Amino acid sequence: MTITTLSSSEFIQDVCKAKQAAERGPVFITSDESTTHVLLTFQEYKKLSRRNKRISELLAMPGVADIEFELPTKIITSTV
Repeated sequence: MTITTLSSSEFIQDVCKAKQAAERGPVFITSDESTTHVLLTFQEYKKLSRRNKRISELLAMPGVADIEFELPTKIITSTV
């Protein structure tokens, strides 16, 4: 799975390029250096929007190792 990042301007100028890139993986579309949209093939969208997925299915997704993911840290203090 290849992740492609395009600016909004690049996306507008070459939608065909974005669609071709989406065949290889998600296309992140940015505006002012922030990701605002993600372009997926309809097949990938259907896979992701399926209900009742098990965590094992999600972890077994192809290309999951390429996805950056950080869990937010929350410090819980006791008031006892």
